[in-house]
Amino acid sequence: MITETIPQIVYDKLSTARVIAAFTGAGISAESNIPTFRGDEGIWTKFKPEELANFDAFMKNPKLVWEWYSARKKIIHEAQPNPGHRALAELENIFDEVIIVTQNIDNLHRRAGSTCVHELHGNIERNYCIKCSKTYTDDAILSGEIPPKCEKCGGLVRPDVVWFGEFLPQDEFTASEEAAQRSDVFFSLGTSGIVYPAASIPQIAKYSGAFVIEINPETTPLTEIADVTILGKTGSVLPEIVHRLRSIKTGGKQD
Repeated sequence: MITETIPQIVYDKLSTARVIAAFTGAGISAESNIPTFRGDEGIWTKFKPEELANFDAFMKNPKLVWEWYSARKKIIHEAQPNPGHRALAELENIFDEVIIVTQNIDNLHRRAGSTCVHELHGNIERNYCIKCSKTYTDDAILSGEIPPKCEKCGGLVRPDVVWFGEFLPQDEFTASEEAAQRSDVFFSLGTSGIVYPAASIPQIAKYSGAFVIEINPETTPLTEIADVTILGKTGSVLPEIVHRLRSIKTGGKQD
C-alpha cells in the first residue's frame, strides 16, 4: 500500500506490538541539514569517494582526508536532532523495546535520547589510532595538528567510520539482524535501501514476520516488500504517529 496519509492498519499493528525496530538512512539526517552522500546535492557530486573515504587514500594523503572530515565534523556538531529523531526516542515511552539500526554516522539518534542504537557505518564523533587502537574524542584531537597523531604510539588517528572497501562492524551487524528478526513492527525511514549489506536488514524483518512500514518522500526498492509505504518526511509523519499512539494508550487523553 502506497499512500500520503497514515492508514489505520499502522495503528492497529502498533497497538499490539512489543518490539519496534527502525532502520534509518541519510534522509532523516538531511532533515537536520546534513548533506547526503547521493542525490543532486550529495557529497560525491563534489568529491570522488576514492579521494577521501578509503584506507589507501588516507595513507597517501591523510592531511587532505582529515581536512575534509574536520569540516564534516563541524557541520554535524552544529546540527541538531529533528522531530523524526525525537519521535523515535519518544517511542521508548510507549513500547517495551525500541531498537534503532542506522546507516548514519552523525550520532543524532543518541543525542535525541534513543538508548539502543546499532551503528552500521560507525560514528564520526569517535576516532582511533590505526596502530594501537587507542580511542580519541574530537575535543582531544581537533585542536592540534592535522592529521592527528596518537599520543601513545605516534600512529595516525582516523575517524571511526566505515570506509569504502571495509567490512561493517560484525557485532553491530549481527545485533541489527537479530533486531530485525525479533521486531513486531519494522520502520524503514529515509533510506534508499540500495546499499548492501545494510539493505538486507529490512528484508530480514519482512521474512521474519514483521509488519514493515516505510516512510520516505519517494518510493524505493524497499517499497516492494513494505506492507505500507507513506510518502513523506520522517520528521513530519513519525511525530504524527507517536502523537496518535499516545492518545490511544491514554484512552484519548493528552498531557
